[in-house]
Amino acid sequence: MGVEVGVKRWEIRGLTSKRVRVFDPDEVTARGAPEADPGSVGLGRDDVESIWSAVVDFYKTGFHPALGLCIRRRGEVILDRTIGQGTPLVRATPKTLFNFFSGSKAVTAMLIHLLAERDQLHVDEPVATFIPEFARNRKQRITIRDLLTHRAGIPETPAQVADLDMLQDPQRILEMLYELEPTYSGIREFLRREISEPLGTSHFNYGVPEERLDEVAIDACTGPKLIWPLKDIFEKALGVSIEELIDISNDPRFRTGIIPSANLIATPDDICRFFELLVAGGTFEGTRVFAEDTVRRATELQTAGQIDRMLLLPVSYSMGFMLGTEPVGLYGIRCGKAFGHVGLSNILAWADPERDIAVALLNSGKPFVAVDTYHWLNIVRLISTRIPRDGSKRFVI
Repeated sequence: MGVEVGVKRWEIRGLTSKRVRVFDPDEVTARGAPEADPGSVGLGRDDVESIWSAVVDFYKTGFHPALGLCIRRRGEVILDRTIGQGTPLVRATPKTLFNFFSGSKAVTAMLIHLLAERDQLHVDEPVATFIPEFARNRKQRITIRDLLTHRAGIPETPAQVADLDMLQDPQRILEMLYELEPTYSGIREFLRREISEPLGTSHFNYGVPEERLDEVAIDACTGPKLIWPLKDIFEKALGVSIEELIDISNDPRFRTGIIPSANLIATPDDICRFFELLVAGGTFEGTRVFAEDTVRRATELQTAGQIDRMLLLPVSYSMGFMLGTEPVGLYGIRCGKAFGHVGLSNILAWADPERDIAVALLNSGKPFVAVDTYHWLNIVRLISTRIPRDGSKRFVI
């Protein structure tokens, strides 16, 4: 059934802050396809190596068994590397699959926008137009736009949702949460046909087949143990404790199921391809997947600087993406046109049209509150400062 779940086989050290064993970075670093000459896209070799050095520093904290970073600039791969171990016994490589967690929402949102592009729905229609049962309990006015912008007003997650056996019975989940009928039928095939195949990805979909479970990096719960009030805030939002959530995320039932908001599994390069598709205005290597207007609609501002109850920070949202802000924001310095999404935790992927870059920074460690995570912020800062805004950008948001 695949690798052993949980983190019991990781060598955990530290009493007040859980960390995994750190190996010699040179021994556990792997590169993907040949990286383009930085000079061909207006950068220096020191720019790229400075960014990677920050990733190595973050690995050395012991918070992440494995990290992967892929960056495209003007469509060219300038960095595609991993560091660490995907499982306790196997070194991570650029072919290692990672869970995108909440970043999956951005991918699911683009499937909705693709349906809107084809006039199969309108984002301002009530959800109940398509699923009448959704109107129960005063939800009849909630629109698709409300869902995409995190403004539906759905309460915190009930603890019963953490029952992994329910993943094989989506009707039971939806009846418990919303008294709905199944809505996930065909979504995995739709994603594969409309996005994954045109991008030529290794694997870019919800969950994995059982025979590929061993390719997915095992997640580890690291960092300081949460205490009140953060402990209560996260548990209300997630329905379970952080420790339980990580165990659930490693369970084969989670990893083979279909969870459009939480289990898009892919390599760093796969996710980078997705954001390259968007930063190029809906095309990838000559193949059009989305109309330019669809990408603009999906990334235009909907809510500015409202407090995200999960992140406990002000976040600006489009219909599916977390947006950059000026002068400093989620994607670094002077990245007001950038858009992307975070994932649990320290996972971040984004596109920045002004710099003509697509970035996927993935990991398998889950430290929620730790001083050493400033290294993560430094990676993002260096990407935004080492890669200048590009006057020849291909697509204007």
